[in-house]
Amino acid sequence: MIRHTTGFPREEEEKHPRSVSLLPAAPALWAVRGRPLSARPPAGPPLSGRFPRSSGPGSAMGAAGCSPLLPLLLLLAPWGPPVSGGLRGPQRRWPVPYRRFDYRPKTDPYCQARYTFCPTGSAIPVMKEEDVIEVYRLQAPVWEFKYGDLLGHLKIMHDAVGFKSSLTGKNYTMEWYELFQLGNCTFPHLRPGMDAPFWCNQGAACFYEGIDDAHWKANGTLVLVTTISGTMFNEMAQWVKYDNETGIYYETWTVQASPDKKSTVWFDSYECSKFILRTYQKLADLGAVFKKIQTNYTSIILFSGEPVYLGNETSIFGPEGNKTLAAAIRDFYNPFKPHQSVREFFVDLFKIIDHVILNHQFYLFYNLEYWFLPMKSPYLKIIYEEVPLPGGSKASFGV
Repeated sequence: MIRHTTGFPREEEEKHPRSVSLLPAAPALWAVRGRPLSARPPAGPPLSGRFPRSSGPGSAMGAAGCSPLLPLLLLLAPWGPPVSGGLRGPQRRWPVPYRRFDYRPKTDPYCQARYTFCPTGSAIPVMKEEDVIEVYRLQAPVWEFKYGDLLGHLKIMHDAVGFKSSLTGKNYTMEWYELFQLGNCTFPHLRPGMDAPFWCNQGAACFYEGIDDAHWKANGTLVLVTTISGTMFNEMAQWVKYDNETGIYYETWTVQASPDKKSTVWFDSYECSKFILRTYQKLADLGAVFKKIQTNYTSIILFSGEPVYLGNETSIFGPEGNKTLAAAIRDFYNPFKPHQSVREFFVDLFKIIDHVILNHQFYLFYNLEYWFLPMKSPYLKIIYEEVPLPGGSKASFGV
């Protein structure tokens, strides 16, 4: 079962030689206050037919406690005043490499989510070497299960990959998404008595039996992209175990210098589509040959001048930290809190516009560190652009 885990204990691995499982070392790691973490409501009984119904998320943009101001900011961003130049920092490597970790920390009980994370997750089975396994590209609008194609019109999509065994006839879905929904991965909580913003921003892989054909085909995509052997599948499963144990924090934003395709990328996102792209590339490295079909993915992009490194939680919010900078960061994140009234909503919306568009300020949390982004037009944009399937190159994609 792939969940947000600390790894697979060696003694457990010896007990279960016929599956690749990433069970948590302790139940507290995947259950909070007596209820599981979340991403999508559990689905009903399996559908009959080739692709039985799954219980995967399809809710990558769901946000328990998330401010609704971000979509409005998207609409208002193009009308902000232009800005040239920006603060300059020391020469750095761009984009900033995504940081991997040796282990996955336990989640804090404070972090809550609306829907159960990976509710029917299962261990990745070990396939027979001679098996022929079909690999499917899966894509659907975020929250399709609740809103249908509404977010599909904005090209806000969630991605996954499906597998079908020719020997057993069973099929499976694999995806990567937020433990606590997008809002909690994008903006922190400002908790009373705590100086530093508090983040609930882990993401993890989820593997479960079945493919929900109604979910993926109704408003999205379910298409065969390649076939692999059982041996290749098993090698991929071992890679997924490593990838899931070391890449643990969800990063919503891509940050780049301008809308030009050749512009400098300051930070790359780390979300559902990037996991699928890494999986495809791993399969290509193992010898998979992909079909020549167009594949597009969603990115949420911030536009800024060269970012300025500010420090980590200790250096900014600790006893010897910069109190002025700490107050500025808290002030920036405060308007993104959940709202209790219409008046609060519009007051905070104005504050966000003032920070991001009028004063060209954005504080980014990436790799557990804070950066200042000197924002510039068009400030923020959702794009849906083509990223080709691998051509068999041995060059690794992503991190």
